[in-house]
Amino acid sequence: MGFRVRILRPVQDGILSGPIDLDGPRHVSHPAIGVLAGDPIRHRPSKTEGTLVRLENEDILVRDGDGKVHRFRRTAGNFEIDGRACLPVAGRTDPDATTTISASGSIAVRHDARVARGSRILVEGVHDAELVEKVWGDDLRHEGIVVERLDGMDDLAGVVRGFAPGADRRLGILLDHLVDGSKESRAAAAVDHPHVLVTGTPYVDVWAGIR
Repeated sequence: MGFRVRILRPVQDGILSGPIDLDGPRHVSHPAIGVLAGDPIRHRPSKTEGTLVRLENEDILVRDGDGKVHRFRRTAGNFEIDGRACLPVAGRTDPDATTTISASGSIAVRHDARVARGSRILVEGVHDAELVEKVWGDDLRHEGIVVERLDGMDDLAGVVRGFAPGADRRLGILLDHLVDGSKESRAAAAVDHPHVLVTGTPYVDVWAGIR
């Protein structure tokens, strides 16, 4: 089943007045390719070419032709080995292997479409919903989890009652601006259910967190 974001309560006008379908083009996955110290490697963003010194947790050290050692974040697609954009991993791997890394950093798993489970994740705001899709969409589809856009949270307790959560029908809610004294925090405090988790970010908009 595809990952789809839906408006729970329709807005009256504007460009977001209709359903939002985020089942568009997906991010590009890159293969995980094994490397050993001394192997040729290229950092694509900086165009640095050299040989691998070592991998250090989330970083990779590359020695260029002048002997200078560069430290880069080990990000999928930022490196090139034998002409292939990839995620460098320690050791040797089958060059024909189909292992790829998802946007969240997990190993992408091939799977057939799954019937959606009863549980849901409600996400307040279109930008937050888009971010969830871009980063965790593959993982959520694999688990059969449907994410829906929560268009407003003034009656959050009513939304929870309408969903009727239970042991096999759990509900997660992600809110914006969840700080002490905000209307979001008051709405969240009104929700008290063993099968509901309300969490959020302190930002008015999720993108404010990276500005």
